[in-house]
Amino acid sequence: MTQGSESVRFGKPTTDTAVLRFERWARDTPGAPAVIAGAASLTYGQLDARANQLAHHLLDAGLPADGLVAIGTHRQAELVVAVLAVLKAGGTYTVLDVDAPRTGQQQLAVAPPFVLLTHAAHQARLDDGRGLRVIRLGAAAAVIADRPTAPPAPSRRGVTAALLFTGGAVTRAVPLSHARLLAAHDSWAEVLRPTPEDRHLITTGPSLTAFAAGWTRALCSGGALVVAESAPWKPDTIRQAIDTDQVSVVHTDPVGAARLLLPGPGPRATAPGVIPKPLTGADPGRGTGSAGGGSTGVELRALRLVAVTGGRLYLDEQAALQSRLRTGVRLLNVYGTTETAGTGAWFELAQLPGPVDDPEPLSLIGTPFPGCRVDLRDGQVYLTPADGGDAIPTGDLAALRGDGLLAFGGRLRDRITLDGRTIDPHRLESVIRGHEGVGAAIVAAVPGFAAVPRLVAYLAPPDGEPGRPPGAGLPDIDELRDFLADKVPAEERPRAVVRLRTLPRTRGGREDREALPQPAQAVSRHTVRGSGKYAAAADTGPGAVSAVIGCGALVLGFVARVLTWIIWPGSTDVTGIPLPWAFLFQVLYMFECVAFGLGVLFLFSGRRRMLGMGHGRRLTTAAHLSIVYLLVAWWPQDNFYRLAAKQDWPQQAALVYVFNIPLMIAAAIVAYFATRNQSHLFDAGD
Repeated sequence: MTQGSESVRFGKPTTDTAVLRFERWARDTPGAPAVIAGAASLTYGQLDARANQLAHHLLDAGLPADGLVAIGTHRQAELVVAVLAVLKAGGTYTVLDVDAPRTGQQQLAVAPPFVLLTHAAHQARLDDGRGLRVIRLGAAAAVIADRPTAPPAPSRRGVTAALLFTGGAVTRAVPLSHARLLAAHDSWAEVLRPTPEDRHLITTGPSLTAFAAGWTRALCSGGALVVAESAPWKPDTIRQAIDTDQVSVVHTDPVGAARLLLPGPGPRATAPGVIPKPLTGADPGRGTGSAGGGSTGVELRALRLVAVTGGRLYLDEQAALQSRLRTGVRLLNVYGTTETAGTGAWFELAQLPGPVDDPEPLSLIGTPFPGCRVDLRDGQVYLTPADGGDAIPTGDLAALRGDGLLAFGGRLRDRITLDGRTIDPHRLESVIRGHEGVGAAIVAAVPGFAAVPRLVAYLAPPDGEPGRPPGAGLPDIDELRDFLADKVPAEERPRAVVRLRTLPRTRGGREDREALPQPAQAVSRHTVRGSGKYAAAADTGPGAVSAVIGCGALVLGFVARVLTWIIWPGSTDVTGIPLPWAFLFQVLYMFECVAFGLGVLFLFSGRRRMLGMGHGRRLTTAAHLSIVYLLVAWWPQDNFYRLAAKQDWPQQAALVYVFNIPLMIAAAIVAYFATRNQSHLFDAGD
């Protein structure tokens, strides 16, 4: 199946580029605002002059045609200057993630640049002893100011415009040509219909495709780009900027859209038959502009379009977002890839031909962008970008509905193989979302007892229901399996439930399946209702595990008692101590040895179980080792104390600092672990 959207502007050879398009606007409207960033704001004329000066500086530094220049800074106005300067100098730009230094270092390792443009504050975190050639943007300002403000010769401009990094768990570099960057802009322009009066705000990090390729939507159409002045965007600063700077177009991801358009009391439906749930990912009790009398908060008066990309957006979620916007404001669900510079397919509720009875399982990506083509080969999406070329396999699945709209069908890499069966988690997750208490769901296969995989459903609630604790309506495993009884085969029903406040997501806004917390290994009698492997797992319940641990602790305790007589002879001698005190001391020695045995067992078995509590690996490791120390330390400590002379102050001090102080530290770590606010985690079900 092939679905395309043709345009007379695409598919023809052109010498035009995004930077030439920007330069025409700078020449025609030099006083118009180009970058809005508080005190760092720039007009088109100022932005063009500063970019020209930096371009000449790069050329003086020996930048070759298509030479890679990495840019890493929180100061997004200077980042835009640097991007344009690299293009003017004939180089290739790439934007680094400075919010996550490890990611930035990985990006530099994947694509070593000719030079790194950054500030001193970021250099130490990015240049991890690699000896990179660095131009400090702040320190070079005085030198750059002496450079010409006229643009370099156009002949210097290379073939590759940008090297973009994907937003998934694995860092991957994707080159974009000048032709593709401009074609993507023109394709977006036919859908967005931008004007020079528009002010665009992109909420995602600048290293992601939405910004690294999406800056053209403003600066190649004469509009203004609203950016953060000196720090990453935060939800509150985004709302303030939209209101203060009269932003008309917002580019964001599903979580960003939820935080911006927080649901509150008010009408829900915006399309015939689409009755949305409250949106997952929003903070309860805070509202924004609405259609028809809902809570207003930030008015968003200038807003005319919101483009949501980066993750799957279900139809009921899109309707909930749309219901919070004023009449006439467009909201697009955009499906695109880094390889196509963010183009692919788009959908808005107005494309629906009629009522929709069950919006929860549907994620519609609509129709291709102008100039793009979508091919479905065995259900997999192949995208042909607006500038032509070979179709690009996306690894995503879709289906063409009878109304001509494309429906998202999940990702090939997410498919699960259990007991010889292939399970499509997207289909199962979409069905689970039909439960009225569930806002979002991920189904994953995790190891159970004896390394037997089992299906686990990770559930997050629909937020924003006033007066109701978040997650109060999430089902337990019995309720979920009953709900799925007549909808999916028995072997595809989850065996456990983990209830979360919100699903973990990657930098690009997609659900992060690799970051899911591990559930408790215990399987209750309510959990397993199968045969074969799952029936065998049911025999290994909490009672059996407790028996194994208890027996192991007793065996190791006996070993510790024998070692006591060998290592500390006489330390447990109670000769001369009258009854019942001698008996009580013997019981104490026994408990010390058993605690040591439990500590040894916990050293090898406890960490995996603790990871399921969702505290993160570092804190979990610290708490795990602290618990081990709290259990094992009493046996050697007490024996050393019993053999130490009371007046041997050096030995007494050594024992205090070797044992007592670490015990206090370990207890403090465990207390912090136990009381730390798990913002994303509710509990692990059966």
